[in-house]
Amino acid sequence: MKKRISMLAAACLLASSFSIPAGAAGKEEIKGSLVIAGGSLGSSNKAVYDAFIDRAGGAGKAKIGIIPAASGKLKSSNEFKADLVKYGVNPANVEILPISDHDFSDTDFDEKQWTENVNKQETVNQIKELDAIWFVGGDQLKITSTLFNDKAKRTKALEAIWDIYEKGAVIGGTSAGAAIMSDVMITGGDSLGGLKGEFTTKDQSNPDKEYAPVYIEKGLGFFQHGIVDQHFDERARLGRLAAAAVKYETNKKTNYSYGIDEDTALIVDNKTKTAEIAGRGGVTVVDTSKAKPARKNLHPVNNVELSFLSPGDKIDLKTKAFTFRSDKLDTRGYEYYSFKPLDATGVLTSYGRLKPYLSYSLVDNSSTDSVKSYLYDSKGKGFALTFSKTDGTNGYWGYQDGQKDDYSIVKVKMDVSPVKVSFKKDDKAFKDYKPSNFTVPSKQDRGDIKGNLVIAGGALGSTNESVYKSFIDLANGKTDAKFGIIPAASGSLSSSNTFKKDLIRYGVKEENIEILPITVSNYKDTPDNDATQWEKIKNTDEFAAKVKNLDAIWFVGGDQTKITKALFNADQSESKALTAIWDIYKEGAVLGGTSAGAAIMSDVMLAGGGSLDTLAQGFTDTYDGMQQQEGGPGYLERGLGFFQYGIIDQHFDNKARLGRLIATAYEKGDRNQLSYGIDEDTAMVVRNAEKKIEVVGRAGVTVVDLSEVQTNPAAQSQYKNIQLSSLAEGDSVDLKTKEFSISEHKVSTTGYEYGDYQAAPHSGVLTPHGTLSKFISYNLVDNFGEKEVKSYAFNQGKGVELTFRKTEKTDGFWGYKDGGKDDYSFVNAVLDIQPVSVKVK
Repeated sequence: MKKRISMLAAACLLASSFSIPAGAAGKEEIKGSLVIAGGSLGSSNKAVYDAFIDRAGGAGKAKIGIIPAASGKLKSSNEFKADLVKYGVNPANVEILPISDHDFSDTDFDEKQWTENVNKQETVNQIKELDAIWFVGGDQLKITSTLFNDKAKRTKALEAIWDIYEKGAVIGGTSAGAAIMSDVMITGGDSLGGLKGEFTTKDQSNPDKEYAPVYIEKGLGFFQHGIVDQHFDERARLGRLAAAAVKYETNKKTNYSYGIDEDTALIVDNKTKTAEIAGRGGVTVVDTSKAKPARKNLHPVNNVELSFLSPGDKIDLKTKAFTFRSDKLDTRGYEYYSFKPLDATGVLTSYGRLKPYLSYSLVDNSSTDSVKSYLYDSKGKGFALTFSKTDGTNGYWGYQDGQKDDYSIVKVKMDVSPVKVSFKKDDKAFKDYKPSNFTVPSKQDRGDIKGNLVIAGGALGSTNESVYKSFIDLANGKTDAKFGIIPAASGSLSSSNTFKKDLIRYGVKEENIEILPITVSNYKDTPDNDATQWEKIKNTDEFAAKVKNLDAIWFVGGDQTKITKALFNADQSESKALTAIWDIYKEGAVLGGTSAGAAIMSDVMLAGGGSLDTLAQGFTDTYDGMQQQEGGPGYLERGLGFFQYGIIDQHFDNKARLGRLIATAYEKGDRNQLSYGIDEDTAMVVRNAEKKIEVVGRAGVTVVDLSEVQTNPAAQSQYKNIQLSSLAEGDSVDLKTKEFSISEHKVSTTGYEYGDYQAAPHSGVLTPHGTLSKFISYNLVDNFGEKEVKSYAFNQGKGVELTFRKTEKTDGFWGYKDGGKDDYSFVNAVLDIQPVSVKVK
């Protein structure tokens, strides 16, 4: 994780000695195909593996060679071979080719002896028998230094690879194995370095810089249609790709440039000159054909058009036209959202990564035509990024993996301008802050609770087996367990029907599942539904008796205030239905819910508000639906109180809700309890009898501890010594001792930090590792070079400075999951929040 730096620095894109080799572009008769994966390819990513294997002739016939050169170990090659075998390839037909110019640390043999193999006929003969080649990840320079000779000419092995590729073989690779695919190979650097206009063609390192210039080398050139970059979303590489494309792409009218997300592949069919997207992320398409040269007050990365493609979308590489999945709907003229988004300024920005931010805040939002973000160093020197709708801008929306939002976007304009951002401590910044008038309900002594909870943070994927399995297994362990689904939060029955289908797919009998008539809404998709009649049902003895026969109840997502309205009486007393739910829960039933169905679980229910808005403005007594869901001051109501151990918030990572959870927990929480922010596609499993919480699912849970917090009565929203922990699947919390247990597959990072570099502040959508947990994990906890890192959130000249610190109690934990994906947890990082005044010039 060392940073590379050149001796050159300027405000515009600088010249370098790199040039595309003559004749590199233009092979017209390539019959083979490419599978270019953006890194961190999950072993369970069937779509990408199937694409590679099918194009190699199918599992029964494919003969595949793996080139290990990029890695320092043979482990990744052996694991990729094991994955191919898992997907049906004959192990005898998969060989790790002896191609490397360095030794591997995990073998007894000295692989440096393989150096001459690239010019041996034996190696050439091996390659010519293959239907496919795969390049594993690591350092792309190790691939090119192995397959080019000292004069940057192809070795015999590379000529053989080209030969089988031209005749029909598939070439694939991940991470470094993707970077080598284009003629212009981006070898290092970051977005801040790219926008500063700094490029280098030398491998130099300087961990004392907060940014790295873009390091350009010659790639292998298999992809003939533009520049490729990888780890794109996770490492926020738009700035470096756009800058490289402006400078180095020689065919801007013909070629796009492509940023491929992790666990995602761009699949290229050279015969039809088309490409499609497969996997779990997306591909950012950068069009620099309209970018203008740099001049005074004009940055060269301007008038750049961005498009975002999702799995199932396709590109015609000849016409540059896009085709979107047929089940997606246009958003233009039918925008779902109507709210005024805040600028994307740091870890407290809702939808703070690039694609979600532009999807929700700009393209599918009728209330704005442009949004802004920033990228700067710790001195505030950097850039403002303006993203604008154009006449050609459109969005395409659908669901994926159940009811997760899935967006594609075309033709958003990006302009970059240099700025200087300065921050000044301002204890009076939030003098108009309004405390909450919400009265915390008195604690009822419910006695011993034998039941359990499965509390999901929203956007629960239908394929998220660990969450579904937890919910089903906790239904008293019965094979004939009876399940009830409460649809009240939603405006239709579609989410309830989808959840029912998911339960059936995971083995629950259809006749044992019932959608319960608890709602305050008239559902358009159920003409017979009359909410006024369903309102009466909740207080009938007959319905209460039906509830008491259930072993599990699930609350679907939507608007949490509709759930509480449906189950409390007008005087806030419990309906008979709610009392019955409490009765079965106490006796051993499992209760679960997602999104709104998670929000209702604690006594203090977070029903609305944004993070910066709540820290700056405080709370409101009124609720206005979407506006309150997407931002504004915090809004609290009484929840159902099934979770007895603190306050819960949901959609925590995607909607960046740390600020509102802290403000709520400080005003209305019990300081002796922890508070919990649950990420999307993730659940907390609460085992009441054991007084234990376990994390399951694909993201994490942020735990907020205010037991040692210090505040300043003269400075609203100034906090010191907030303790933050981030837990992932397999981790747990002891609710009696508040101690954490971390999954055994992880090792402590303390004293063994992987990184050693200076980290720039989290400043917006182009900050690497953009979610809260990842920003702290990579840049602070697993980084020897920093004792603290910062982020800012601001609007109209006022905001907060967030300082995340390591102390003696801080520890990080790292392992791999689903193949070679980094899997982090950390405990007891410390957060200080300081109100500030902000100037941008």
